Amino acid sequence: MLKTLCAALVLFGATTLAARAEDAPKKDIVEVAVEAGKFKTLAAALKAAGLVDTLKGEGPFTVFAPTDEAFAKLPAGTVESLLKPENKEKLVAVLTYHVVPGKVMAADVVKLTEAKTVQGGKVTIAAKDGKVKVDGANVVTTDIKAKNGVIHVIDAVILPK
Repeated sequence: MLKTLCAALVLFGATTLAARAEDAPKKDIVEVAVEAGKFKTLAAALKAAGLVDTLKGEGPFTVFAPTDEAFAKLPAGTVESLLKPENKEKLVAVLTYHVVPGKVMAADVVKLTEAKTVQGGKVTIAAKDGKVKVDGANVVTTDIKAKNGVIHVIDAVILPK
């Protein structure tokens, strides 16, 4: 009986570990974003800024990722201007303002009032009535896991102050 119980516990433990390994994300933040299909502008901007390798790195990172629709809300010509080589420094500042060091899941984000970004500035975070805003942008999807962090989708591009 004891042998059977021990064998069952070992089997349960191995199955649980295997299930956890299967649940672990295998793709990095960039791969997850590109695969989603709604971050084409963000992906192009990351490439132009030379930040793809950084966000494919070890991390962990928390990315407040604006959708293509969010970029489309910017004044006409803004994205095209930022993508020009002479504006790379500005583009890097805007993009790194969307990234917070560490893996901050939605349950933790709602407890914050601000977070320091990779750019060096701080984003303001406001949670009210079950909704979260980051610098005024609505968080529309949370906790998209990647092997090197997490993505929270926002509906606007946030700009450093």
